[in-house]
Order: sequence, then C-alpha cells, then structure tokens
Amino acid sequence: MQVKIHEIMNFALFCGISEADLEQMLRCICPEVKKYGRGETVAAANEPLKGIGVLLSGEAEVKRESASGAKSIIGFVEKGGVFGEMAAFSGGRVWPATVTAKTDCTVMFIPTARFLGNCGRSCAAHKALIHNMLRILSEKAVSLSRKVEYLSIKSMRGKICAYLLEQSELSGGSAFILPMNRNDLADYLGVSRPSMSREMGRLRDEGVIDFYMSGVRILDMDRLKKFAS
Repeated sequence: MQVKIHEIMNFALFCGISEADLEQMLRCICPEVKKYGRGETVAAANEPLKGIGVLLSGEAEVKRESASGAKSIIGFVEKGGVFGEMAAFSGGRVWPATVTAKTDCTVMFIPTARFLGNCGRSCAAHKALIHNMLRILSEKAVSLSRKVEYLSIKSMRGKICAYLLEQSELSGGSAFILPMNRNDLADYLGVSRPSMSREMGRLRDEGVIDFYMSGVRILDMDRLKKFAS
C-alpha cells in the first residue's frame, strides 16, 4: 500500500522535512503499511517487534497487563502518533505493551534498523527524522511522569482533580472535552469506573465542576487546585 506523502507531512515525526526529501526517505527505509479493523490487535505484548509504528489514520490504545492479569491503559495513539519507539531505541526485540485499534486504522511500520541506521543514500532528511523522534520521546517521558504522579496520589478525588486540572491547562480554558471515555479514564487513573463517576458527581454537587457527556467545565478553580495538591 502506497503512503500519500502530502497527508503525512504535518505529522510530528516528519516535521521540517520537504515533500521531495520525505518521498526519497520513504524509498530508503521501505516501510510496511497495514490496515486494522476496530478491536483488532495491532501489536501484542512480548511478540517480535515489527519496527516503529506510525498511525496514518484512526485511533489506537496502548495497554499493559500485570502478572495478575489486570490490564491498565498506558496511553492512546491518534493520527500521526507513534508507538514502539521506546523499545526500538532501547534495543528491545519484543513489543513492551499491546496496541489495539480503537477505530479502523492504518499503520506504517518503519524497520528499526533502517530508522536508527544510516540509509544507503545518506538522506539529509534522516537527521531531521531522528531529531523529531527525540522530541517525541521527550514529550512521552513527560506524559508518563504525569501518569506516575496520578497513580501516586492516594485519594480518588485528588487523582480526578489533578487530571482535570491538567486537561484545563492543555486546553487553555476552564471548559474542555475529555480525550477519553469514562471507562478508559478510570483505567488510566487506576480507579473503578462506578466510584469515579460517584466522585465526579459529588464534585458537581459541591459546585467545583459541571459536566455533560465528555464535556467538563471547571466552576471553582481554587478548590480544584486544592483537591489536586
């Protein structure tokens, strides 16, 4: 399946690379493109690493399973996002987590050796590609650090308020749309779905927040910050 260059030029991984250079680079690294239906496994934990995945379309979620069988959401991948890069850069040979298609999606797999090594044509764009990936890795490290902070907060109210505070900061306002549904959010925060819904209901009754469906509005920022601290 052929990759449409003009559709991926604005992806973070290919930022600053011209259309001509990007086309030449893709010829050098010979990526594999595959389609997946909703619910299909894109990559299974502990199976051989195919390479660095780039989501060309759709959405996917990344989950990890504990020894006891409990599953937790590590994060989500949207169009233009990448996955498997941490394993690739650390020399891993297997997928560290399971990636599942949340919607129908198309994925481009870039072979690790061709991504990290020098391509035969010494593409000028290859350096930009590595630079972009390092920036993506840094951003993901910050995101994972935030999740560790959520998990370290003992109270459920504290976890919820800290997450809502972050979403408010990311959106630049007091009203925003949650990027995941309630079930996924509960998994992400490491709490039960019913208990989380009850706690959000209490926050609404106390006049701290208001919400409808996936939309949330912060009514009392000072109290939200106090609960999140």
